[in-house]
Amino acid sequence: MGSYPGLGEVGGKRVLVRSDLNVPLDGTTITDDGRIRASVPTIRALAEAGARVVVTAHLGRPKGAPDPAYSLAPVASRLSELLEAPVAFATDTVGESARQVVADLADGQVAVLENVRFNAGETSKDEAERGAFADELAGLADAFVSDGFGVVHRKQASVYDVAQRLPHTMGALVRAEIDVLTRLTETPERPYVVVLGGSKVSDKLGVIDNLLGKADKLLIGGGMVFTFLKAQGHEVGRSLLEEDQIGTCVEYLRRAETSGVEIVLPSDIVVDTEFPTGDTRPEPIVVPASNIPASSLGLDIGPDSAAAFAAALADARTVFWNGPMGVFEVEEFAGGTRTVAEALTKVDGLSVVGGGDSAAAVRTLGFDETAFGHISTGGGASLEYLEGKELPGVKVLED
Repeated sequence: MGSYPGLGEVGGKRVLVRSDLNVPLDGTTITDDGRIRASVPTIRALAEAGARVVVTAHLGRPKGAPDPAYSLAPVASRLSELLEAPVAFATDTVGESARQVVADLADGQVAVLENVRFNAGETSKDEAERGAFADELAGLADAFVSDGFGVVHRKQASVYDVAQRLPHTMGALVRAEIDVLTRLTETPERPYVVVLGGSKVSDKLGVIDNLLGKADKLLIGGGMVFTFLKAQGHEVGRSLLEEDQIGTCVEYLRRAETSGVEIVLPSDIVVDTEFPTGDTRPEPIVVPASNIPASSLGLDIGPDSAAAFAAALADARTVFWNGPMGVFEVEEFAGGTRTVAEALTKVDGLSVVGGGDSAAAVRTLGFDETAFGHISTGGGASLEYLEGKELPGVKVLED
């Protein structure tokens, strides 16, 4: 028997663990098990301490009712392989199967409950409905460990309300994520460079706003860059553009200039006349960022830009990267993302891959995850923390 930090003795106790097992599936095949692997250390530590471990998690966005397409059964199977031990699986969230599976656990054994979002109470905005579901979840356990960083920005039953009903603590994964993000926001070593990509400026507004006062350089790529280029007066052809954010980008460029923060935009862009699909053969060409043809759309930063981004990262002591530089899933448009990832592996300091598509890109492009200082499991949670927002699933643990 043993103890777990923040809970004390857990041997023989039922410990509910909220993990983040939201992995991509192709049918029932897991295409990226990174989040499952990240959940293993906490689950293993509890099991080795003699706890009866009950894992709850979500997958995808079912509509508050069972949907076989979002079942956690394949995840439970993969978790069993990683733990090298049997993992029981309950076919419901808090019903008869869940109660029986939990009752049958012996000390040191692990069970996974079916997708917690199969119950409408999980994501309900009605506190009474959410609380009622949390009561049922809490009834399956003696203590709670919050280890799903990807959902701590959500005020949901298995994240927030359960913690109010059971003795609770952070899991190792959430603790590590918070420690890293604290370093990024409070005590970054300089130069501090932030690389932002992905599709939309609107997704990153709060982060840019907050980091304009903290970072030394902001490197902007991905689909969001075209709104910045438009703000500079350039035409962007058929590229992704948020017309309603052009004024905001103009203001960010002005603020950066007056505050001494350098915003680095691409000088060249890889374009094509069509978005890549399985039905079309990519025909990429590289054009100046200031001269994107009217018939084309930008799909990656160009080679000169990628080299400039790598140079801007070369002397950085702290780097946060969120969002790919292009459509990395297609080789012809993966060059920018690959170059940025490679540059991060060479950072002499803290390099943080900010979850979501950035983490997927690192794995898809074949990089060794240990080459990065930290790969976050929660893109949205990371961004909200960097915006300076309070994360409900973290705040509820701070008592």
